[in-house]
Order: sequence, then C-alpha cells, then structure tokens
Amino acid sequence: MDVEIRRLAGALDHATEEKVRGWTFWRGTVDGYPVVVSKTLKGMSNAAAATVLAAERYQPLAIINQGTAGGHQPDLHVFDIVVGTDAVNIGSFKTGYRARGGGSRFEEWLPLDLMRSEGSAGNDPNARTMRRFHADDQLLAAAHGARDRYSRGRVVDGVIGSSETWNSELDRVQQFHDRFGTTAEEMETASAAQIAAQYDIPFLGIRVVSNNITNEGAYDPATGAACQEYVLEVVKTYIRRQAGR
Repeated sequence: MDVEIRRLAGALDHATEEKVRGWTFWRGTVDGYPVVVSKTLKGMSNAAAATVLAAERYQPLAIINQGTAGGHQPDLHVFDIVVGTDAVNIGSFKTGYRARGGGSRFEEWLPLDLMRSEGSAGNDPNARTMRRFHADDQLLAAAHGARDRYSRGRVVDGVIGSSETWNSELDRVQQFHDRFGTTAEEMETASAAQIAAQYDIPFLGIRVVSNNITNEGAYDPATGAACQEYVLEVVKTYIRRQAGR
C-alpha cells in the first residue's frame, strides 16, 4: 500500500518511477548505491509477481519485503518490529476429513509444502510439512545492527506468517503460534521469500505490528512510516557492510 512504501520511495536520491502494468517501481540510490523500491500490491499473488518482475528487471543483490502486520502474541505491541528469521505460508493446508454436519477443526489441518511439486501435494506424505523460508544471515545481521536506531518500539526476531486470509479467530491465531511459531501475520512475505529462494537471491522480511488482536492493540496507520524508517537504516547498514566500510 502507499502507506507502506511512500517514505522509502521518497528517501531515494535521483529517483525515477517505472510502471509495469499494475506494479510500480522507483529506481534511485541510497548513499550512492542503487536501490529499487517496489509497490507489490496486496496479497500473495501480487507480491510474487512483483518479486519476479524485480528479479528479472533489476537483478538485485538482495530483497527486503517490508510493511505492516498483525501480532500473534500478546507481548508484542503496536509499533514493535518483527525481523523475520523465517517466513511461512499459513494459507496452504489439507483439511482432515469430516463428514457432512461434522463442522471444521483447524487442529486437524495439515500444512502443504508447495515446493514439493513432483506429485500431488495432498497425497505426498513428505509434502505435509510447513516450509520455512529462512532469512539471509547477512541481511539479518544488518537488521540487528540497525536495531538501536529504532525508538518507536522493540525490534524482535520472529516468524512471519503469510496468507490471503485475515485471521480474527483468537483460537486459530493461537494455534498458528503454537504449531508453527508465528509471531505476526500479513499477506505477502512468504510468497516473496519463495520467489527469492527460486532465484537464489538473499531475502529478509521485516514487519511492523500495526495492530494486535491478542492484546486489543488498535490499528495505527503511522506504523507504516515507522517501519520504512527502520528499513532504510537496515538498507544503509547492509550497504556499508557490503562495501566494507
């Protein structure tokens, strides 16, 4: 969304705007180093497509997917930052069989690893695991190195869960947290991480807690700008380290 990218796009020096169908990219520099900001649009498909376009057009050294998220644990508060040590797709499951009238039980659902594509994911027992897309170590180190420059909340490591479902059932949110370790949820990171993995591009997801249903933390639109300010510091730290400065 605009609230999630305009501050970053505005921070680029000598920026030019490029449109590819529905997606927008801004090319410029940060501390003299080329950086591209992408407006991925909402959802897993849009984020995956935007990441493919970026990979093909700009051949990036690294990819950071950033924005807002909802908290999955009560000790997280609005404006806290989650640095994604892992990203997981919490929208890919095979349900347990239940006869008509038997209702639905999420605890019976089995995750599907869609990267195991040679057979039916639903029938392959080896595919019934939660694929975890791990953060790149150097990007993670840059995020840790910039942590002291963020003053709006805490910066914590965690697991970012992504799907095209907005989960508001507290029991289901708790099961995501208990079963898969999710710290926060949103709608893009895991799909961008999956594409980055296919292209072998270092990746990191960073999300600010914009609301938290587990502790009644109300949505604050200002979190989007706060996250971008932190991500800009992460980018600068990463650039300095890559340049050996």
